Amino acid sequence: MRWDNLTEGSEHSRADAALFGADAVTTRTFDMPEFRGITFHEVRARSIINRVPAVSRMSFQWTVNPYRGCSHACVYCFARKTHSYLDLDTGLGFDSQIVVKTNAPELLRRQLGSRRWQGEHIAMGTNVDCYQRAEGRYRLMPGIISALRDHANPFSILTKGTLILRDLDLIKQAAEVTDVGVSVSVGFTDQELWRTVEPGTPAPERRLEVVRTLGEHGIGCGVLMAPVIPFLGDRPDQLRATVRAIAACGATSVTPLVLHLRPGAREWFMAWLGQHHPYLVARYERLYAEGSYAPKWYQRRITRQVHELAEEYGIGPTRADLPRRIRPPEPAEPPTSEPTQLSLI
Repeated sequence: MRWDNLTEGSEHSRADAALFGADAVTTRTFDMPEFRGITFHEVRARSIINRVPAVSRMSFQWTVNPYRGCSHACVYCFARKTHSYLDLDTGLGFDSQIVVKTNAPELLRRQLGSRRWQGEHIAMGTNVDCYQRAEGRYRLMPGIISALRDHANPFSILTKGTLILRDLDLIKQAAEVTDVGVSVSVGFTDQELWRTVEPGTPAPERRLEVVRTLGEHGIGCGVLMAPVIPFLGDRPDQLRATVRAIAACGATSVTPLVLHLRPGAREWFMAWLGQHHPYLVARYERLYAEGSYAPKWYQRRITRQVHELAEEYGIGPTRADLPRRIRPPEPAEPPTSEPTQLSLI
């Protein structure tokens, strides 16, 4: 395992200075049902705020990722390639060999307090899920959110995990002093599809309950409808059922994203496809013949369908990076003895 090759910025790219050395790694396993078959590599990172390369399609510039590898085991996860930087397997190894940056909260607090840090927006959950199963044991996110709150630093969280509700009070506190955006990823509500492509995640309906609960506590929550999986989750009735469920939970927005297959994820997904849906292999090879992304015409078609459904069900598209902030309640109107005219506007 090449720990010295895990370098600053290598969440998305390679750089020079190692984030930590082999002597800083402690490997553990836990004999508990939820962690069976998973190995944790505890490390003390040297840097935690990562710059997104300029060539990236991401709309944000900075990320914090307390974990590497993900027990959600989504067969399409684009972050699988990052495991190869450590000579770890990008298939089952990505699902079961989890790197834990145990000093992430204290390191983030120190970096946020640096004169060089300009207080820019930090995105979390963009590489692997910060509320995956490991977070239940290591509890890194409360310290991370507390540091962001104390420095009034804007941030956003994208997750498939229900564990985010544990930190609801901290998120509310942060939203009182800075811009906070929360999105939950639900690409489909089809139960059979969920069980096979996202076997380690909470069920879609449980994720949508997270959206509902956040909204009830004043945290406007959008849904990233991702991924829309060609030929398996893109039928009109499937799209309708998903958007209907998203609307019913009170989501503030729905943003569709078609499956993309980057190197590392592509090989693993195509192997899964050949095992479970071999009749689709040739269709995928044609659809993704030009690279990691589906053709523009296909992406536009899905986006149009989802946006039309969203309008029908009373929700609208928004930019995925748009933060939301809890606003203080409006002051009560002084009592008056004069009759008032009710208005619909």
